[in-house]
Amino acid sequence: MQIQDLPYPDPGVPDARSGPRFLWWLFRNQLGGQLKALAWGLLHFLSVSALPFCVGVAVQAVVDRSGTRLALAGGLLALCCAGTAIGETFLHRTAVTNWITAAARVQQVLARKAAQLGSALTRRVAAGEVVAVSTGDVEKIGWFVEAWSRFTAAAVTIVIVCVGLVVYQPALGVVVAVGLPVLAVAVLPLLPRATRRADFQREKAGRATELASDTVAGLRVLRGIGGEELFLDRYRRASQEVRHAAVRSARMWSLISAIQVLLPGLLLIAVVWYGVHLARDGRVTIGELVAVYSSIMILTYPLRHFEEIAMAYSFSRPSARRAARVLALERVTDTDGSRDGSEVPSGDLYDPATGLLAPTARLTAVVCGDPDAAGRLAERLGGHASEEGTPVLLGGVPLDELPLDSARTAVLVQDKDPVLLSGTLRELLDVPRSGGVGAEEALAAAQCEDVLAALVQGSVGAEDPMDARITERGRSLSGGQRQRLALARSLITDPEVLVLDEPTSAVDSHTEARIAEGVRKLRAGRTTVVFTSSPLLLDRADRVVLVHEGEVAAIGVHRDLVHTEPRYRAVVTRETDEEAAVNGASGDKAAPDSAPDSALDSALDSALGKKASLKDVLKELEEIEESA
Repeated sequence: MQIQDLPYPDPGVPDARSGPRFLWWLFRNQLGGQLKALAWGLLHFLSVSALPFCVGVAVQAVVDRSGTRLALAGGLLALCCAGTAIGETFLHRTAVTNWITAAARVQQVLARKAAQLGSALTRRVAAGEVVAVSTGDVEKIGWFVEAWSRFTAAAVTIVIVCVGLVVYQPALGVVVAVGLPVLAVAVLPLLPRATRRADFQREKAGRATELASDTVAGLRVLRGIGGEELFLDRYRRASQEVRHAAVRSARMWSLISAIQVLLPGLLLIAVVWYGVHLARDGRVTIGELVAVYSSIMILTYPLRHFEEIAMAYSFSRPSARRAARVLALERVTDTDGSRDGSEVPSGDLYDPATGLLAPTARLTAVVCGDPDAAGRLAERLGGHASEEGTPVLLGGVPLDELPLDSARTAVLVQDKDPVLLSGTLRELLDVPRSGGVGAEEALAAAQCEDVLAALVQGSVGAEDPMDARITERGRSLSGGQRQRLALARSLITDPEVLVLDEPTSAVDSHTEARIAEGVRKLRAGRTTVVFTSSPLLLDRADRVVLVHEGEVAAIGVHRDLVHTEPRYRAVVTRETDEEAAVNGASGDKAAPDSAPDSALDSALDSALGKKASLKDVLKELEEIEESA
């Protein structure tokens, strides 16, 4: 696999049972690249290690006044230099390729898992941890994969050089062959402590990243309540903890580096001292002493890779453990492929846990007093439950028996806070669709006229609104504009069942009324479920369902429920307990035929539900009077 071939057609199924198993799975899938890096690494390290022998031959040739051997030594030096250059070039190329392709494989399996879990992912794993895994942890895992091939080449080179020294000069070679393994394993007792400190640093860094991510996501709310300084102090303390942990970890690694420098120096001194005595006795030649001395100097270079692999593993192990923890998550109602996904079921949508029924081809509005409960119920209706329970049925077919793609084709859930990706409007609306709804129809139903004008105005040279660019997460747009674009994106897919969670919470009442009518017309003949407490949406629903404490408490239409069901009225009108008591007393005295006109009732309910000003109420009443 080359970099230009990325992304992988199929990144494979990772072994997420533990961090080391995940690293081993990644290594097995990169076996070809590892073998290439090993081959080029051996060429590079062996060429470097052969230089001392060439120097030794050259020195001895000068001592013996042999021009032939000096020329031979020069040719060998040139050959070793060429091998060093070629090996280094292609080793770096293959090692970096291994790094990038390993990181790409990890990112692909993480992206696939995120797409599979959907919004349930951040309910089970902190958003900051997901960000840390998909950014810094991916780089550290790739570093270990890249360093492993160079470490293997260095280890094989040291073995070959030790054997060569023993054959070349047994007296000095035995000393080097015994001393080098000692140098290689001398730092092993320090590695557990260094690894623990590195793990602690990674844990603190992950916590700081999570805190920063959550703070940025809620910055607008924090500014509204004046909580910036509080969270800034929290992040400052977390950042200082990361700094202290990093310093403690760096001290241990600096100690390991110092040992890696000190021990080879001691070995060098011992070899030189012993070699001088052997040279005095005539047991070794000057050229042999120079060759052994130079070999020890050169071997400190491959020995460095022992330290690097230890550091790479200590840093990548917690990263691999976090990645494996995310990849081990499964859908609570996961499919085993038991049902053929070629046919998407249709019919009534029914949730046995709450008793909620959404009849086919009807607009059903659901009112929940708890917004979090509404979000969880919306996830359940889409087959993405974050908690175990009885599966939702679509036309009598459990959604968890459908393949994931088929389940999402049948039921589309729009979250309360949908995300807009950067790009053109055309790219935003380029989503899987049935073809029955065009872009213009979806944008019109979502009342996006002013949004299109704002996008064209903010995009230089874009005459067609579809070519206008949307900034990251739509930050240049208001909350209501982002909400309407997300609604248009959901409408254009034209799914069998569309579930909307508070789709108009950020728009004004006039726009909301037009959106309600537009969605009702566009979704005619399709099943639509809207979680809302807006009277304008509720008044246009075919049926309204009140879910109280996890169960269906009332079913009807908005105009009836708002007068007959106190719990429904309390949620929709946001009335207090005192107001509820007064309304209940006046309701007992009211005549059965005293129900107000439906249009006036809807306008007043909208004003009460949105806490509208008197000016807004009067404006709505004027519109009603003009239409009458």
